Amino acid sequence: MDEEYDVIVLGTGLKECILSGLLSVDGLKVLHMDRNDYYGGESSSLNLTKLWKRFKGNENPPEHLGISKEYNVDMIPKFMMANGALVRVLIHTSVTKYLNFKAVDGSFVYNNGKIHKVPATDVEALKSNLMGLFEKRRARKFFIYVQDYEEEDPKSHEGLDLHKVTTREVISKYGLEDDTVDFIGHALALHRDDNYLDEPAIRTVKRMKLYAESLARFQSASPYIYPLYGLGELPQAFARLSAVYGGTYMLNKPECKVEFDENGKAYGVTSEGETAKCKKVVCDPSYLPEKVKKVGKVARAICIMKHPIPDTKDSHSVQIILPKKQLKRKSDMYVFCCSYAHNVAPKGKFIAFVSTEAETDKPEIELKPGIDLLGPVEETFFDIYDRYEAINNPEVDSCFLTNSYDATTHFETTVQDVLSMYYKITGKELDLSVDLNAASAAEQEAA
Repeated sequence: MDEEYDVIVLGTGLKECILSGLLSVDGLKVLHMDRNDYYGGESSSLNLTKLWKRFKGNENPPEHLGISKEYNVDMIPKFMMANGALVRVLIHTSVTKYLNFKAVDGSFVYNNGKIHKVPATDVEALKSNLMGLFEKRRARKFFIYVQDYEEEDPKSHEGLDLHKVTTREVISKYGLEDDTVDFIGHALALHRDDNYLDEPAIRTVKRMKLYAESLARFQSASPYIYPLYGLGELPQAFARLSAVYGGTYMLNKPECKVEFDENGKAYGVTSEGETAKCKKVVCDPSYLPEKVKKVGKVARAICIMKHPIPDTKDSHSVQIILPKKQLKRKSDMYVFCCSYAHNVAPKGKFIAFVSTEAETDKPEIELKPGIDLLGPVEETFFDIYDRYEAINNPEVDSCFLTNSYDATTHFETTVQDVLSMYYKITGKELDLSVDLNAASAAEQEAA
């Protein structure tokens, strides 16, 4: 271990593993360490026995739940947008060859007490029962504008400079109702608050286009994909990638103490009496708690069921977004459901997560609107965890800390954190202009 590295990465959570892989592919010498004896950190994947031990304190789950090892319950479950940034990163690094994906069956939104399929195109807008007849026509016109919009083609702009006009101004041109704006902003463009309405419209239009293009990719009922056996495969896939490019992985390394020189700059990491030197340290908040601040907390419920979520057309995998306005809350609520169809549970079993940015200390009460959508549940585990963000200056201390995972059940925010960190560490933007068809072999399952 007494060697010098360009970067030492601490923690094998998903963000750390992606960064480790990207930096290794760039030719940097990377040492990757974790105090745990398993991959994944906060984003690990648990079998039933480990899940029971973590939330119930013993290792004796009831027999009717099935065989423990057939469960792969992701602690931070998130679907991937089929054409999104994470899939592009996977293709850029060729990690797709280690994984098999399967399309997610459904994408729904909660509106006026009911679940509705999220309409993403002009054709779907006309069929949707989210809107009345006249509103459908207005929404259809707006969807056609978004579908036809090309940044390089001024003819498609209809006289609007989307880098200058706000989303609110574009939407008012089409006269859309508040409920329509709500599902477009939160379930299609995947915004977490309503600030986007007063920001340049280009971001929202691009997000809507990404959703529609991802939806078209596999002719599926949702724009999302998910790996067979869950996300636990991803950190290991990036570990393999890093090893191929000469990176070194060490699990079960106690302490992992970051060493600083007299100027407060990190120069290495000590574990078991040995110090590995480095130019930069990348880690999750738990390794340098003095360099982060608490910015919120996530409340979640993990539920085991033996049926699909009602009113989702018997979907074996599904996301439901409950916009905050519908619940009179400060933040959206998310429902994620996956099943034996993705090999994350024994045959006939479904795993559902309900999550939100916590506004109280009572997840059982706070998460009730989402849990009520699930129907009968065999077992429920409640959890609250704190969210942290870095407060240090990496230019001064050479430490690059990832943010904690938010409550969303899709990867778009997580990947933006990774890409922004990659830029801070390397000084260059990651080129994501990849051939999306390059992943087709790994995604044949997704059709």
